[in-house]
Amino acid sequence: MTAIVRHPEKLQPHATLHPQKGDVYNADEVARLVAGHDAVISAFNPGWKNQNLYEDQVRGTTAIIGAVKKAGVKRVLWVGGAGGLEIKPGVQSVDTPEFPKDWKQGSLATREALNLLRKESGLDWSYLAPSADLSPGQRTGTFRLGTDQLLVDAKGESTVSTQDYAVAMIDEVEKPKHIRQRFTVGY
Repeated sequence: MTAIVRHPEKLQPHATLHPQKGDVYNADEVARLVAGHDAVISAFNPGWKNQNLYEDQVRGTTAIIGAVKKAGVKRVLWVGGAGGLEIKPGVQSVDTPEFPKDWKQGSLATREALNLLRKESGLDWSYLAPSADLSPGQRTGTFRLGTDQLLVDAKGESTVSTQDYAVAMIDEVEKPKHIRQRFTVGY
């Protein structure tokens, strides 16, 4: 397994993980690094404090899509955002006045990533949107999957641990059920 990251030295060593330093904006470099892989999972984020977050996220998304196509990798999975999920029919969370300003540009950018993926007929993509609250917690392996609507529990809360989010993503890699679809995970 290869991880393309800005700072490979920050990753904890693991026997099956091979970190590679890469520039996500350089499609040729990323294509070289992903060539020969069965699937690519993109968790790219230019940084929540980046002044050009939206533009840099879209630019990175475009480069990654170009890179996987150039490398001949057909399967790509995308770490998405909850902001693009509907909170009522036809209304996405990111478009409401209550949506947190600090998260807006990132949410708009991940929504645009989904729009770009939807235009790619040659890729077997999946886009996994988390619940509104994605935080470290327990890996339970017990969660619900949904499609375009924000999942909430009986208390009206929308949560999932990063551990269970990761389980849902790996489940999709190993047993694809959401090819060319957005799906979401929550409790």
